[in-house]
Parts: sequence; C-alpha cells; structure tokens
Amino acid sequence: MESDTTVRRIKPFGTQHFVAQDNDGALDRCGNNGYSADPKRKPEVSLYLLREALAASLVSVFILVLWGLVHLSLQQLVIGKPTGEFNAVRARQHLERITSVGPRPVGSQENEVLTVGYLLGQIENIRLETAAGPHQLTVDVQRPTGSFSIDFLGGFTSFYDRVTNIAVRLEPKGGTQHLMLANCHFDSVANSPGASDDAVSCAVMLEVLHSLANQSSPLHHGVIFLFNGAEENILQASHGFITQHPWAKQVRAFINLEAAGVGGKEVVFQTGPENPWLVQAYVHAAKHPFASVVGQEVFQSGIIPSDTDFRIYRDFGNIPGIDLAFIENGFIYHTKYDTANRILTDSIQRAGDNILAVLKYLVMSEKLADSSEYRHGNMVFFDLLGVVVVAYPARVGTILNYMVATATFLYLAKKASLPGNGGGRYVRDLACATGVAVLSWFVTLLSVLIVALLVTLLGHSMFWYNHFYASICLYGAAATGKMILIHTLAKNLYYGGVRLVELGDLYFDVSLLLWCCSLVWLTQQGLCSAYVPMLMVAFPLATRLLLAKEFKHRGASVKYSVLYLLGLALPYLHFMFLIWVVFEIFTPIMGRSGTEIPPEVVLATLVTLATIFLSSFFLHFIYLVRSTKWILAGLGSVFIIMFLLVSCGLFFPYSGSPDSPRPKRVFLQHTTRTFHNLQGQVESRDSGLWINSFDYTAIQHITPHIPEINDSIRTRCREDRPFCGYPWFLPVKFLSKKNWYLPASEVSPSSPLEFSLLSREETSWGTVKMTFSAKGPSHMSLYLMPHRGANLSTWSFGDGTPQFDLSGEYFVFYSHGLNAPTWTFWFEIQPPRDPDPSGPEGMISVAISSHYFFGEDQRTAQLEEILRRFPTWSFPSSWVSTYDMYRY
Repeated sequence: MESDTTVRRIKPFGTQHFVAQDNDGALDRCGNNGYSADPKRKPEVSLYLLREALAASLVSVFILVLWGLVHLSLQQLVIGKPTGEFNAVRARQHLERITSVGPRPVGSQENEVLTVGYLLGQIENIRLETAAGPHQLTVDVQRPTGSFSIDFLGGFTSFYDRVTNIAVRLEPKGGTQHLMLANCHFDSVANSPGASDDAVSCAVMLEVLHSLANQSSPLHHGVIFLFNGAEENILQASHGFITQHPWAKQVRAFINLEAAGVGGKEVVFQTGPENPWLVQAYVHAAKHPFASVVGQEVFQSGIIPSDTDFRIYRDFGNIPGIDLAFIENGFIYHTKYDTANRILTDSIQRAGDNILAVLKYLVMSEKLADSSEYRHGNMVFFDLLGVVVVAYPARVGTILNYMVATATFLYLAKKASLPGNGGGRYVRDLACATGVAVLSWFVTLLSVLIVALLVTLLGHSMFWYNHFYASICLYGAAATGKMILIHTLAKNLYYGGVRLVELGDLYFDVSLLLWCCSLVWLTQQGLCSAYVPMLMVAFPLATRLLLAKEFKHRGASVKYSVLYLLGLALPYLHFMFLIWVVFEIFTPIMGRSGTEIPPEVVLATLVTLATIFLSSFFLHFIYLVRSTKWILAGLGSVFIIMFLLVSCGLFFPYSGSPDSPRPKRVFLQHTTRTFHNLQGQVESRDSGLWINSFDYTAIQHITPHIPEINDSIRTRCREDRPFCGYPWFLPVKFLSKKNWYLPASEVSPSSPLEFSLLSREETSWGTVKMTFSAKGPSHMSLYLMPHRGANLSTWSFGDGTPQFDLSGEYFVFYSHGLNAPTWTFWFEIQPPRDPDPSGPEGMISVAISSHYFFGEDQRTAQLEEILRRFPTWSFPSSWVSTYDMYRY
C-alpha cells in the first residue's frame, strides 16, 4: 500500500452508520453521501449499500441476458416473411451444383470448364426467359493477362495469364451509360469445396440476376454481374476486369460478396472510400441490415491477414463500393468442411434479399449517374441487433462526439465547484482514483498474461480452440477477480474510513472520465469508431443524471441499481455484440496464423480487455457493497479449478466432429528440390515431404500419431537460398518459421517444369538484362534474391519498378488458366561493385517452384500413405511441388 505522501487519501466525511438489515433483508445502510456534506452534521437519511449476493446477481443476470440477446439476434437470420422476389431454394440448387464438382483451383477443369459451363448455361436460360422483357442481357467471357504488385502478406508481385471472368451486363433495351458492378468468385482454394467462399455468393448473384431481369419496369441504370474465376490467386481476375475490360469504364460503384467464415449473417465490413451515399443506400434498402464501421476500420488496419476484391476495385479502378462477407464459423473456412449443407437456406435468403434490394435501389438512383458529386465525406454506421442500422455523416458524428464530451466535462466541473470541494479537493481525489483504476488495468493484464504464459509453457496452448468458454472461465475469472481484489484492497486499506457510497459515486466519475478521454482521442484521430465511446459516455451520463435524486436520498437501493443497469443496457448490448464479432473473427484466425504468434497471449489479452471495458461502469458497485469476499472466493475457485483442468490436458484443442469440426490445419508438399551452382551444374538434389503447421502447437499433437514427424526432422533456413530453399506457395515464411522435412522418394509429375535462361546481355547503362522462360503447372512461384551489393533496377512485371523487397528477396506469384503460352519475363540487375567473398557466388540467385494442385499430379503414393495416418481432427492440405534454384 502506498503512503499518504504518494497518493492523497480522500478525507473521510462523518461516521458511517450501518444497519444490519432493512425491511426486506436485502440491503445495508450507511451514513450520508456527497462531497458537499458537512461532516459535523448528523445524517438526515440512511443510505443503502448493496449486499454482496444481490450485487453479484444483478450484474451477472445483466451480462447473461444481454449476451443471450446478442446470440438470439444472430440466430434470427431472416426478419419477417420473404417477399418472394428472391428464391432461396433455387439459389441453393445453384450452390449444390457448383460445389458438386469439388475443389475449383484456377487452371483446373473443374474451375475453367465445368463451373464456367454451368454458369453460362444458367445465364443463357435467364437471357432466353427474359428476351421479351424491357431489358437486354449481354454475356462476355474474358480471359485477361496482366501483372500488379500488392502490399499483402508483406508485399509481392502477381502475374496472371488467361484467367477466367464471366461478365454479364443487364441493362434497359437501348443501353445505358452508368453501371453498378456486383462481384463474386467461383474458384476455390485447393482441397476445399469452397461453398461459403465463394460459391454461395455466385449462387445468390445468379438468382438476383434472374429476379432483376424479370422485372416488368426497366431499370434506370445497368448492372454488371461479374463471376470471377481467380480470386483465391490473390485477387487476379478482378484486376483483369477492372483494368482491361471495356465495360469497366462505365462502372460507378460496386458490391462485393465474400466470406471469411461459413454461413450465418453477411456483414457490411467495408465501404467507400468516402461516398457516403452508398452506406445510405444500404441503410434505406437492406431488408436484414448487418453492418459495422468498427469492422471496416479494424479490417483496413491490416491486423486481419486477409483481403478481398474490394481492394482491387478501390485501388486500381478508383471506384467506391460495399464489401460484404460471411464471418461465422471461420474454423472451417478454406477446409474440406466448407460444404453446401453447412449453409442454411435462411442465410441464402437474407443475403439474396439484401443484395437484390440494395442493387434495385442503386440502379434506380440518380446518384449513381453522377456519384462524384456525392463523393466527399465518410459515414458512421452500425446496426442494433440486425433490426435497424444507424447511419449519419462523420462530420455530424464529430459534432455529436464533442457535444457529449463537453457535457461530461461540464458535469465533472460542476461537481468540482460544489461548496464542499474547495481547493481542488475533488479534482485531486478524481485524479487519484483514476490512477487506481488505470493501475488495476495494467496489473490485471500483466497477471492474466502470466497465466497465459504458464499455459503455453505447460504445452496446452489453444485449449480454448474447441472450448471457447473455457477461456472465459480461466482468463475472464482471473481478470475479473484481479480487478475486484485491487479495488477491494483500495477500499479497505487506502480509503479507510471514507463513506462507501461516496466512493461509489467517485468511481462512476472515473469510468465516465476514462471513456470520455478515449472518445476525444478517437475523434481527434478521425476514426468513425468513436461512436462506441460516445454511446458508453452518453447513456451512463444521462442515466446518472436521471437517478441523481434517487442516489442522493437512498444510495444504492435495489430500485437505483436496476434502473442504473437498464440505463446501461443499450450501449452494453451493442458493445457486447462487438465483442462477439472480435472473438468470432480472431478465435478461428489463431488456427491459421502461423507458428510464431502465441495464441494464448492474443486470446488472454482480448478476454482481459473485454473484461476491463465491460467492468468500467460496474466499478462503483465494488464500492457500494459491504464485502466482496464471497465474490472473490467464487472467482478464485473457478480460476483454480479451470487452471487445474487445463494443466491436466482435459481440453483438447481440435475436433473432427461432423457437427462442429475444429480441424488442425497442416500443409504437406511432396517436393523435389534441385540446386544449381554458378556453372549450371547440379550442386545438390533431394526429395521429401515438406510439412507446415499453421498454428502455434506445431506438430506436438501430430507426432503421437505419426512418430516420424518429429523435431529431429525440423528444417533450418538457408539464408543463402531464396526463401530458405523451400517451395513457399505464398510469401508467408515469416508466419511459419517452424517446418519439417521428411525424406521421401523423388516426384515425377507428368508435366514437369521447363525453365531456361533465354538471353543475357549487358546494357550500355551498366546493368545486366536477363530473359527467362517458364512452362509448367497453373501455379508457380518465382523468387529473386540479389546478392549483397547487387540490386534489381527494372523488370517486366507491373509498372516496371521492382517492388516489395522482402528482406532482400522478391516474390512473384504466377498462375494461368487453360491454354496459356510459355511464361516469358525479364529483369535488369546492377552487378555488385565489390562481390561479397563470404556470400554465394554470382550476383543473383533465381529460384522457381511449381505447384500441382489438381489432377493426377497432385498426389503420390507416399503422400497418400501418410495422409491416411493423420488423425480425423486434422485437415492436411497436400499437393506435389518442385523447387529449382540457379545462380547467375
């Protein structure tokens, strides 16, 4: 406990008079409350203090009821009866047909022929059915070739050749000058049916197209329905459309349909840039709104390792749009479990109702014709339990935020000016109490992180992956108990004889002040998410003012406590919804975030922050109860029991349950690596099964099932080889530094990679220009590593300027559709003036890997044999690859 010279104690006012029990036996009473009280006067009234059990019950019921309402709203997928304009049953049939062909990676027959053929057949049926109507329907199959650079996954360059787009233009007969764009993608990652990502969106778009084309009244503007066939190859097909298709110049805005989970509600998580009229269109038209500007600002911050076609249309097309995505059940995103039967028909219905209504609104709007006139400004938007969306311009939000902040400071200033608070006593007391509150946050976070570290060291990381509420019982109980303990110690040891009701009043002001400071800071940063602290200030302040007389005369009575909680209900309900979104997104992400990010630290931090935020306006209840010993005992018991259960390994992270799978993701490549020296001779050659675990537990749970996969075969990075000398499909080696290499037989694909240096010439400006050709499977990765002192000056990709140097290396992602020609590329390199004698020979190391994601070349007998040994709770995604390195 700090001395009085460090933190000044609040001067006690009068003597506390406690009565053991009031008439109903629920409450205690104490002496008079208020900073303006005269300590020499006898109390005129007796003020209530809450009993411990009642206080705990009220807060617990409040939290549980609001949490239940959040989950109830999430299960209510469709509000009201469908109008019949969108036929979800027919859309489901499309979904089942698209996914019936299996995984659809770019370049496969399933993607380029079967799916394309089905979509074109359905579009032709719609065209024939509506030919006599007021609209005309034009179909164009585009197969673009192009290149661009993107700062995703640390940054890399992408090259695509003859990928597939199906563009369908629906417009009034006679044509139109202004178009909306609706985008989905029908390709999938390898080894996943891709029902939610993104076949369901294409099924929805087919049915929306059918509905719009059958309208009896003509549309004012046109719509392009883009079924793109190369999104999983990092947004290639959308780039091909928006930069090369002649219709793209007439697109004024777009709607993108995506997925980061499987089923549930589709949420608007990105809009703009600027163009607030798009948000207003969604607010006015959507039948089942579900939107959050908080999601937009979190997603665009880059902390979520994902991206969508929204980025391409925004950055390369300079057009505004709306980005929607399914976010629930991300545990099975990009796995074999992403099947059509897991998507409820009501999910399809609500998505179709929303997309159809918003598109109809936009194509009938005059704003689409001259959207630049309505461009400026951002919108604050959020929904309330999916029933209604609140939206207003960001400039209005700024004014509103500062008005609420001003009201708060006036409230605090008025209290500071009361007669009993002379000499700045209240300000000093408020500052000290704020220090106690902030100190409790840091001590609580540190304590919970120590627990998380212990769990990690015990080898039970990710125990919550299949048992989420176990993490709440462990980390939530630890955080709540620690905060209550710190404030109980402050109440009993530091504040001593100060009246408890008075302390409760003071700590309400502390919570108000802290939320108000966050409100001002977020507003000054220009973040629309500042509406959250605005709600968390405005409602409690208004509630406090309305209950001021009740609190003054009766203290913490049952009536006051219930009305106080009711006043907090709306902001807390919305805040708990945001907490659900955070956990719904980040919990599954921990299963695919690599071996370097400790998930216990992440989840423990999230649980602790949620506890701190939720407890803010409950702090003063700690000071309004006679005792907290039973609450602390209960929380301590929950924590100890849960810690013992976790330590015993009772909670296994993964599940292969068909109803609720939580698979562990493992990538396996049966690869052959060949390394050439400066003279072009083979320096070394080996083959093996290269194994990557994409979560923190690595292979600790796999080794008991497959003993030969153990740490004795763990790889080490060869810094003198591009990307450590392994066939990385994407530049994610920084996420997964732990991988394993089990020796195996050589692979011999039927269509082996053909790679050669076509020419090498010295330029008059002192560089060396090297031209290469490569012919191989639909997916290849090129790695360039200039040696010390050398640097790339220009190349044939993108705008010609080499970009995104990843620690001295460059990554080029290549893919092609059907009948693609040989890939030819070149670069110019500035040779080093003083070659590094300790480094590799020559001026550059060039490596290329080939990836066989489908067909007969995808599997080998050795790969099949080891796949059969993986446990049912795992999802091993496997393919064949090669890696060839050359020195020049």
